[in-house]
Amino acid sequence: MGGSTGKDVEARTVVFGITGGIAAYKAPLIIRALKGASLNVHVVMTEDARHFVTELTLQTLAGTPVHCEMFGNVNTQWYEIEHISLADRADLFLIAPATANFLAKLSCGLADDLLSCACLATRAPILVCPSMNVNMLTNRATQENLETLRRRGVHILDPVSGELACGWEGAGRMPDPERIVAEVKKLLSKGDLTGIKVLVTCGPTCEDIDPVRYITNRSTGKMGCAIVEAACLRGAQVKVISGPVALSFAPWAEIIQVRTASQMLDAVMEQLQEADVLIMAAAVADYVPSRYSSTKIKKGTKGTTLELSSSPDILATIRPQKESKVFVGFAAETENIRNYAQEKMRRKGLDMIVANRVGTIGSGFGSDTNSGVVLSPEGVLYDFEHMAKDTLAHKILDFVKERL
Repeated sequence: MGGSTGKDVEARTVVFGITGGIAAYKAPLIIRALKGASLNVHVVMTEDARHFVTELTLQTLAGTPVHCEMFGNVNTQWYEIEHISLADRADLFLIAPATANFLAKLSCGLADDLLSCACLATRAPILVCPSMNVNMLTNRATQENLETLRRRGVHILDPVSGELACGWEGAGRMPDPERIVAEVKKLLSKGDLTGIKVLVTCGPTCEDIDPVRYITNRSTGKMGCAIVEAACLRGAQVKVISGPVALSFAPWAEIIQVRTASQMLDAVMEQLQEADVLIMAAAVADYVPSRYSSTKIKKGTKGTTLELSSSPDILATIRPQKESKVFVGFAAETENIRNYAQEKMRRKGLDMIVANRVGTIGSGFGSDTNSGVVLSPEGVLYDFEHMAKDTLAHKILDFVKERL
């Protein structure tokens, strides 16, 4: 999952509450990830949390003082009521880990320490990440407390299963910091695509020659992956049809894995009816072997040639089903970028095309940045040069929103 969040998330404030569980050791990594997303972080620790991680570590990473005691040191701003000021400055409260004891207090509305007081006083969204022994988690009291919190609008990021610190195996592990921060970003995002169904194709396709060999292209799927995450963060319902890639997609997306161009076509045909937007970020193979050999073609075989035929043209095939849907295409070009892209947009009946310059350092396949131009039938929408793919993904979705 990428680091860019969209301008609406940058400089927002997260009050990060840490309670007394072994998973508190992940707190420094969570802070690093929050700061990496350009978020301001204010840490509140319970007394028990101080047994697992030090205040010095956390305040060094957060760049702000750590708050621990309800009646601690006198604040330099003596007029400030600490639990109220924390509650008021928060755009979101994150509690990770959230112990069974803290969940019980939050469910009952108790306010016997600084963190529980601030949670009771805030109007900001609250995200809790339960972490505990599997038997404590499945205990009826804990489950009823979680259900109560859900009914009240508290966001729960469920724990994952695995080996627990106590030696038990099962649910109760706090999710990885990257997963937690992804949920934070989603809750803080503007949600301007809520209710919109987006279908994204991603990555390369692979066309088999024999059981050992295949032909493909240089696509890594990074641009498509960035679009998937950006659309999810903005509230869209996202499905991604992906060729073989070594990437982790946003956790909210439905992933449909394919290998060949014909499989991708079938998947697009099956999923297109429900979509409002189709973004064809995949690099579909232009050619496929005319014949597949069920046995390995031995090296040095006399007269061996590889005959190729054209792969199915996905956009041409689905064009009659476009109706009011927004179709966005991509073009990877090494020269005459704008002219070639305009011709492809016209020929495919697209509402918009993103033309990438490939074959240069810092742009195109495998790179974290792209250079090129976004075009519509009306003309140039946007020129970009070495723009982070995460950022470009949000820019593309801004234009898509206008088309909707």
